[in-house]
This record gives sequence, C-alpha cells and structure tokens, in this order.
Amino acid sequence: MRCPFCHNPDSRVIDSRETDEGATTRRRRSCPGCGRRFTTVEEAVLAVVKRSGVSEPFARGKVVAGVRRACQGRPVDEDQLALLAQQVEDAVRATGCAEIPSNEVGLAILGPLRDLDEVAYLRFASVYRSFSSVADFEKEIAELRAAPARGAVDAGDGRSAEPGGVGDDQEIPAGGSPRRRAAERPRPADTGNAAGP
Repeated sequence: MRCPFCHNPDSRVIDSRETDEGATTRRRRSCPGCGRRFTTVEEAVLAVVKRSGVSEPFARGKVVAGVRRACQGRPVDEDQLALLAQQVEDAVRATGCAEIPSNEVGLAILGPLRDLDEVAYLRFASVYRSFSSVADFEKEIAELRAAPARGAVDAGDGRSAEPGGVGDDQEIPAGGSPRRRAAERPRPADTGNAAGP
C-alpha cells in the first residue's frame, strides 16, 4: 500500500485487528521510507445491481431512508431503523454473493420490517410489490392475519402473536403467567358498549 505521506509504494503491516464483528479489518502500517505510521481499513465490497444493470456499493443509509418513509408517523425510532438496516445487510452478506440484485435487498427488508411494524410493512410492501388495487391490500392483510409476525406484541393489551406464546385469548397479569381472558368481560375501550349485567 502506498504511504499517504511520502507516497512510497511500499509499506509494512505491523498490526491487524478485526472490527465490526469481523466485517472489517483495521491494519496499522509503517512506511520504510519516512518511518511514519498510518491505518487502513479493509472491508469486503458488497454491490447492488439495479434493474438498469448499473452496479453500486450497498449503502445502509439507503435502506434506512426507504424504510423511514414507510415508518413516517409510526412509533419507530432511529435506533430501530439502524438495527433493521444492520439485519438487512447481514442477511444480504450471508448470501455469499459479491453482487446482489436490488430486488433481493427489498425482499431482505420485508421480513425485519414486518416484525418491527406491520403498518410500515404494508406501506413498504405496497410500493415494493406495486399494489394496484384495494384487493392487493386486502390479500396482504389477510396474509398478515394468517401468519403473525415473529415476536409481535400488541402494546395495547400485552397480547403476543408469537406461536406458542400468549395468544389472542390469553393475557399476562402483572407478575404472573398467562391466563384465559373471560369472553364476557368488557375491555377498557369497550365499557360504554358492553352488553350484559
């Protein structure tokens, strides 16, 4: 590697360390010409091939920007978006391909986004899959209801949609295990409309 100070075409590696959970390697180098030291960072390049055939480096920021639009007005913060982008990058890198089609990146976004927020998922999927009618939305909503997101919890009443977890007919009391909810007991939001004694 060329020295950035004296432009000597040769340098010697004196230390190497993996960072970012092995995704990058930092190398400390020494120049035999001027004796100065410098650091280089190596990272495997992941390229995204667009529909037009143009290839560009994978950018986590683009994933965040696209998902941020779908999450507008939803209770999703920047840390959750950053984590989602990391999950997408990890999934894409796990394929082992140096170049990946842009539609594969979109598919990699759908799963984690569905787990994060189903409304944002519907918004993103409607654009990504080019929904053209209400029927497309109805079909997707039916699929969401049929196969709930992994680990999804309805924050309003503590119910979990996770298989084997707390279901729609169970609730978690303040320090205990799941118990059956009485069908006739009105929910707090329904107190004015409750029928019965």
